[in-house]
Amino acid sequence: MVESGKKTVLVAMSGGVDSSVAAALLVEQGHRVIGATMKTFCYSATPASAKTCCGLDGIQDARRVADRLGIPHYVFDMEEAFTRDVIDDFVAEYAAGRTPNPCVRCNSNTKIPDLLRKGRLLGADAIATGHYARTIVGDDGRVRLLRGVDERKDQSYFLWGIPRDVLPHLLFPVGELTKPEVRERARALGLATAEKPESQEICFVPSGDYTEFLAQRLGADHPSLRPGALVTTTGEVIGQHGGYARFTVGQRKGLGGGFSRPLYVLGVRPATNEVVVGSAAELEQREIRIGEPNWLDDAPTVGERVLVRIRHRAERAPATVAEISDAELRLVLDQPQRAVTPGQSGVVYRGDVLVGGGRIRGLEA
Repeated sequence: MVESGKKTVLVAMSGGVDSSVAAALLVEQGHRVIGATMKTFCYSATPASAKTCCGLDGIQDARRVADRLGIPHYVFDMEEAFTRDVIDDFVAEYAAGRTPNPCVRCNSNTKIPDLLRKGRLLGADAIATGHYARTIVGDDGRVRLLRGVDERKDQSYFLWGIPRDVLPHLLFPVGELTKPEVRERARALGLATAEKPESQEICFVPSGDYTEFLAQRLGADHPSLRPGALVTTTGEVIGQHGGYARFTVGQRKGLGGGFSRPLYVLGVRPATNEVVVGSAAELEQREIRIGEPNWLDDAPTVGERVLVRIRHRAERAPATVAEISDAELRLVLDQPQRAVTPGQSGVVYRGDVLVGGGRIRGLEA
């Protein structure tokens, strides 16, 4: 029996230290805890993937931690959903000349909603993850999502796409801690993952070479991987590129040499197989368009002052809402931001509260 006021919680355990400590904290608090690890792709097709956050090593480490905590541990085969919602989207976005964020897609479509559904089949009232984020119940009784206490590790940016109705059933046990505090808790508990390094690569691209992965999925002769023209904003051809999928806004490497000034990628044009380049000053934008926003709190109104984050590590930038509809949010920034990248996430905050977000669109879209 679970004590009165306690929950049955399904914890998403990737095999890393953050989710391990999240499970441990919930056990300490007296909840009935169930560990779960997602099998998200075919390991035989990606031999190096055993050591990624969702690979075979991750499953084994999660199970070792679950054994240490005395909780059951399940492995859920989510390969079909993950391929459809995350991998296929990743490939399609690059083919369309945009730069996707697969972690956002995974949280929004696979990890959190699907685990909640599976958790309910096991009698769980809630699910928990190791994200550095927080939830709070407001005076109006509504649950809101907040940034994590550790500013350097805050991961709320990756959570804008989750369904709003999931929030009351979502727990972030490490959101009040810093990363050093999490590692110290793991050491004190003797968890196998206490010193495990963080995974930096895309889990289904363990080699780190995403263009090789795209070639496997699309074919090496796909238009996005074919050579084409490097052009300036005026249309002048100044060189050749090796495939527009190899480039993202703000990139400098891979453009070749021999130019009279430093050049950066300003955008790509899939229809003409061109990569547009220009100066650092041309990278800066005063306007951001965010497509099909998902709101976790009340949507902002025209004229409202908000904060927007355009990359995980970027500072949140003050902005004013210029236009809003179900299809798009347009923000005008107080100060120009560099390398506003189509396909990446634009995430909107009121103070520490994550209001919502969506995918950044090119200004020409």
